[in-house]
Amino acid sequence: MTRQERIAALKAAAKERILILDGSWGVMIQRRGLEEADYRGDRFTEAKYPGQMKGNNDILCITRPDIVTDLHDAYFAAGADISETNTFSATVIAQDDYKLDADSVRDINLEGARLGREAADAWTAKEPHKPRFLAGSIGPLNKMLSMSSDVNDPGARSVTFDEVYEAYRQQIQALNEGGVDLYLIETITDTLNCKACIKAIMDLEAEGMEKLPIWISGTITDRSGRTLSGQTVEAFWNSVRHAKPFAIGFNCALGADLMRPHIAALSRIADTLVAAYPNAGLPNEMGQYDEQPEQTSGAVGGWAQDGLVNILGGCCGTTPEHIAAIAKAVEGVKPRDPAPEKHTMRLAGLEPFEVAS
Repeated sequence: MTRQERIAALKAAAKERILILDGSWGVMIQRRGLEEADYRGDRFTEAKYPGQMKGNNDILCITRPDIVTDLHDAYFAAGADISETNTFSATVIAQDDYKLDADSVRDINLEGARLGREAADAWTAKEPHKPRFLAGSIGPLNKMLSMSSDVNDPGARSVTFDEVYEAYRQQIQALNEGGVDLYLIETITDTLNCKACIKAIMDLEAEGMEKLPIWISGTITDRSGRTLSGQTVEAFWNSVRHAKPFAIGFNCALGADLMRPHIAALSRIADTLVAAYPNAGLPNEMGQYDEQPEQTSGAVGGWAQDGLVNILGGCCGTTPEHIAAIAKAVEGVKPRDPAPEKHTMRLAGLEPFEVAS
């Protein structure tokens, strides 16, 4: 299939059933017990790239592509319709922690997309009745535009809008070139960072880059019901709805029980697909996730039965076993109908503001 044919198939599948996203990559990579040499490979020698490279999971797209392919295959085998590229932190800003140059960051995104494309196409060829899709993972940055980097100076920022925009622009170009079917701007803690990413996508498309669906996934950081930059669910939606996303939702930070009210609130107002991929509960005192597949699937399966969602998956602590259980729990369940589009002026700061037409 051509990419536009895959996009058409993705949209058609979303009307027929609840789609399944993959689960955590971090927990599965940790299980491999990798050492520094696995991350460095032959290319990233200590002489050229001093300091620790271990923990930079994105670089495995170059140095251990076999592991990346294995994880795509594991999640597709578990029932995922969509798998993410292993590029969550593959921007020049995030990768500056490891002193990687722009060419290396571009290569991570290209290789991540190539590996995912090959895996998705192989599974589609094997099971043509269930085509598989590839989402380009665009994660948050370690620097924020909406919040000060200095507690003594509210106006201080460690990065500019233009720098964030350019970092995302570089990542988006490489992911698109590598063959992803859609963009997943995920684990959004700062809506202004997200808006820089959206602008980068729109500008590149205006310049002739092939247009792809956009999936936007924010993060409610605690029981306050707000993102880290302070927005409520509705304010967050108002801030990004101009992008006309294919899907909007939340992931990470919370387990399914605590995330449900926020997904329910979004489901009432979003005129597009609603997606959710919670953690496997909250971490224990050792930072591990104890929630079992049947617990996670039972909770999100209830969301599906109540008509709240169109796409489900897992974030931190979830495994192929969690994804298989979720896929089974929602099999045959009708996907949510998007809310009617409202023709009103809707604005947002930390709170939503609406003016009836």
